[in-house]
Amino acid sequence: MPLGAASAERTALTIHGVKRPCYGLHGMRIVAVATGVGNVRSVLRALERTAPGAEIAASADTEIVRGADVLVVPGQGSFGAFAAALDGGLREALVERVRAGTPYLGICLGLQILFEASDEAPGSRGLGVLAGRVRRLVPGDDPVLGRPRPLPHVGWNRAELAVPASAPLVAPAHYYFAHTYAADPSDPGVVVTTTSYGDAVFASAVRKDHVVGVQFHPEKSQRAGLSLLERFFSTLAAGKEPR
Repeated sequence: MPLGAASAERTALTIHGVKRPCYGLHGMRIVAVATGVGNVRSVLRALERTAPGAEIAASADTEIVRGADVLVVPGQGSFGAFAAALDGGLREALVERVRAGTPYLGICLGLQILFEASDEAPGSRGLGVLAGRVRRLVPGDDPVLGRPRPLPHVGWNRAELAVPASAPLVAPAHYYFAHTYAADPSDPGVVVTTTSYGDAVFASAVRKDHVVGVQFHPEKSQRAGLSLLERFFSTLAAGKEPR
């Protein structure tokens, strides 16, 4: 559905002292940021299934990004290419909206770009919304095969809660991963879930205030992934902060 003027009357939603519009889902403007690094079509299909009534669009237009009520930032590929795709105004628009309190959901590279830098692409800047660096996984050797575990880490793996929660946004479940690098946050308090791959234990979901990032692909994670997206949008529609 193209973005346009919402038909529902706006009400004020305040998160951490920041007022932003709240419609319920009807008329909520969700923008999937289309950087060209990764396939946004599967993400759009998942959004259409889990945010009924919302106005959903994929765009790299900075004015459309600035007009979003919710930002979904997917990406798959290299950190350097993703960072380069943000040059020319997208980087500034994203940081501006995040600082203004717009809810943000980052998927795979959309999580990694929240941090300051990555070992994958020295010299390329992240958004710096979260302190820390993205580092290469070191999964060690497979004792059965007697050789190093393969990278990238591809396939289904389990996310476990870093801190117990009664109704977490990211429920403990198996999700679909495809990555070689993972975020190493400076503040362990932003880590929502962790996942183990051999000797490597990494942050598979992070959250700070209205900013959420997942290393896995909810759009490829079947029922578990769709449930996560449903919880994310229903929480926002209720005027609450994702947790």
